[in-house]
Amino acid sequence: MNGYEHGGGFWMMANWGIWQLAIAFLIWWLIFGWPVARILRRMGFSGFWVLLCFVPLGNIIGLWVLATTRWPGAEKD
Repeated sequence: MNGYEHGGGFWMMANWGIWQLAIAFLIWWLIFGWPVARILRRMGFSGFWVLLCFVPLGNIIGLWVLATTRWPGAEKD
């Protein structure tokens, strides 16, 4: 088999249903989203910035914004 047979196409997830995609997103969120949101809150940012983690190129832009802005948590010292 070369991955193109049975109408599945090249992508492995082409035949996944909504429940499989929801479970995959939940696992992805638990591995990446939750820890990043906690780190962002400790730095003084909103946890909603974690949504950029799941957007292509948005995560790179978010890292640049994070690196170049003044951190709200740093002003408490």
